[in-house]
Amino acid sequence: MTENVDTIRRQDGWARTFGGLVLVVWSTFTGFGVVIPVLPRLVTQELDGSAGLVGAAFATAAVVALLLRPFGGQLAQRFGTRWAMTLGGVIAIAAGAAYAPPLGAPGLLAARVATGAAEALLMTAGSVWAVALAPEQRRAQVVGWYGLAMWGGLATGPLLGEVAFRTGSYPLVWVLAAALPALALLVLRGMPRGEGGDEPVSSRLLPRAAVLPGLALAGGGFGYASVTSFGALAMTDRGIAGGALLLSLFGAAYVVVRLLAGRLPDRLGPKPVILASAVLEASGLLLITLADRWWLAALGALVAGGGFTLLYPALALIAIRTAPPAERGATLGAISSFLDLSIGVAGVVGGVVADVSYAAVFGLSSALALIGAASGFAAYRRS
Repeated sequence: MTENVDTIRRQDGWARTFGGLVLVVWSTFTGFGVVIPVLPRLVTQELDGSAGLVGAAFATAAVVALLLRPFGGQLAQRFGTRWAMTLGGVIAIAAGAAYAPPLGAPGLLAARVATGAAEALLMTAGSVWAVALAPEQRRAQVVGWYGLAMWGGLATGPLLGEVAFRTGSYPLVWVLAAALPALALLVLRGMPRGEGGDEPVSSRLLPRAAVLPGLALAGGGFGYASVTSFGALAMTDRGIAGGALLLSLFGAAYVVVRLLAGRLPDRLGPKPVILASAVLEASGLLLITLADRWWLAALGALVAGGGFTLLYPALALIAIRTAPPAERGATLGAISSFLDLSIGVAGVVGGVVADVSYAAVFGLSSALALIGAASGFAAYRRS
């Protein structure tokens, strides 16, 4: 009886801590998201900047986050996950506050550098903590749910930012950009110390265990980036209205399937989930390639989003099993960096291919999803 009570207490403890972790990530990324709809106006209307500066502002944060994710994992293991997340939260507050002074383009780019650094520290340290918290038989599910906290914040933030801008213009947006990470820090202060800080940590920023899972995730990520960047344009090119809804449908399937089926990698193992994920995403993208009616493209977006969503939890499970404990934090960060890199490459390569044919963009994306699965299988065999 006493053993059962102790088990329940342990389960309640990890669940409460994980809930706090989700709230911290959601609140901080909502703070990052509130500035998204406002930055183009700030650059073009207040700073007299060009579309190139708008692109540079967004790209700066993405590149910094890509480069620092493995380092964030190392810091989490070396000094503790709560310490690393607290550092990320402090930088996030500074980033939000840095938008307010009239420092021109240099000030804006400095704020975006800080945003990328904060994102890398918070998200990667939190993933290390989530893995450590999760019962072994639920690791993939917990990692998947944790990732939804980031996507939820990035979905909520732009809506809140648009309302804030219309209500109080730029000052209210900047207040929210700093206040939401500050709220996350208050939650973080009430949480346990977290994992890490006691074991030796490797200095390797690209661990071997991250390469094959990262390539597999990059293959699937190319399709997500294609829907984001070219879905609406492809429909317009074919004279089909409602193309902008494809991304919303992809995102809805992504969230719902991960919530409902997030334990499949734990129950079935990573290999069949990787296969199903690749086949579903490739099939959905092929439907978009061939679609001559809106409902067919919409079905493709739903199938592709529902397939892609379980790829990361399955690959993370392989990486967790394969990586030495000293490299686990950097491994999780590096896998996410592969996704960031894939999204960036898709924007460039997809743009070149789109000049020839939008259908070719989605055909290429479908093929890469299947090719990526081969890397996933190779990673599974190595594990």
